[in-house]
Amino acid sequence: MELRQLATFVAVAEEGSFTRAADRLHVVQSAVSAGVRNLEKELGVMLFDRSTHSVKLTDAGRALLPEARATLAAAQAARDAVDEARGGLRGTVVLGTMQAQGMRAIDLAGILAAFRAEHPAVEVEIRHVGGSSDMAHEVRDGRLDLAFVALPGDGPSGLELIPLAREPIMLAIAAGHPLADRSDIELAALRNETLVDLPTGWGIRMAVNRSFASAGVTRTVTYEVNDTATMIDFIRNGLAIGLLPRSLVETTEDIAFVPIRDHPPQFQTAIAIPANRLLAAATRAMLETIKRHTRI
Repeated sequence: MELRQLATFVAVAEEGSFTRAADRLHVVQSAVSAGVRNLEKELGVMLFDRSTHSVKLTDAGRALLPEARATLAAAQAARDAVDEARGGLRGTVVLGTMQAQGMRAIDLAGILAAFRAEHPAVEVEIRHVGGSSDMAHEVRDGRLDLAFVALPGDGPSGLELIPLAREPIMLAIAAGHPLADRSDIELAALRNETLVDLPTGWGIRMAVNRSFASAGVTRTVTYEVNDTATMIDFIRNGLAIGLLPRSLVETTEDIAFVPIRDHPPQFQTAIAIPANRLLAAATRAMLETIKRHTRI
């Protein structure tokens, strides 16, 4: 059994496709197919169910996947130790980030500059993959090494969240709206209001959904937009009301913020790390740099 075979198997399992696995590994699809077949022949089991439109793991494949990841991580750790002994950390860190407005509590440029000064031989790739929920799953499945996310609670299984910042999410409303002068408000009072929000799977949306569910209040999102700037414009122009952290709004003269009295949602920024595999040395170094620069 070769490390290359295990890496090919993991790529197919994580991508759910031989074609996408070939793209990820920068090889032709026939090489991926041959690598999986050889591994299956060596183990004497089928690792993938190829009868469906998408490639799915068999029971044997699901049993092998965590062990394959652990073996590859151990091999990477051995390479890292040799690199460090030769006088310098090397490798690549793929780091997921949220949209710029959601990253205001994080000095991303400062973190990257400090990391490059300390580890010039490590390549850092920045990715933005959908919302926080999508990036969390990308970390868990190995397509991202780390990611800045905003998730309520503990996040999905197979993931550890290290808290970085926390801020209350408040009702954001045009200054002339009848609710703008309230000192605080219950979520039930928003049931029949026209609401604007971000897509499902984004951190703010998930936190707000969780609070409405806890309060037993059903709401309807009339406008779903994919950036906070558009959401703020809708609120400012009186098209809808929404729930946002105050720090995301630069100019607040024409927008009022009203605290939520019951089940107030929180915007929690965290760094997501995999709980199901060892971190490579370069990834550990990036995590330590992030911790230093966010003072956690």
